[in-house]
Amino acid sequence: SGEHGLDGSGVYNGTSDLQLERMNVYFNEASGNKFVPRAVLVDLEPGTMDAVRAGP
Repeated sequence: SGEHGLDGSGVYNGTSDLQLERMNVYFNEASGNKFVPRAVLVDLEPGTMDAVRAGP
């Protein structure tokens, strides 16, 4: 969310008017001017899952 100007609680802290204008592409605005993701995408391909399980 940091790349979109959002803090951990979903509040916009960015400085770009254009970024805020396009926030609805990935996020829905909830009460209290907080943004929540529109979708969560998960790659379940076995190689990806193995890499996640192995960790850094």
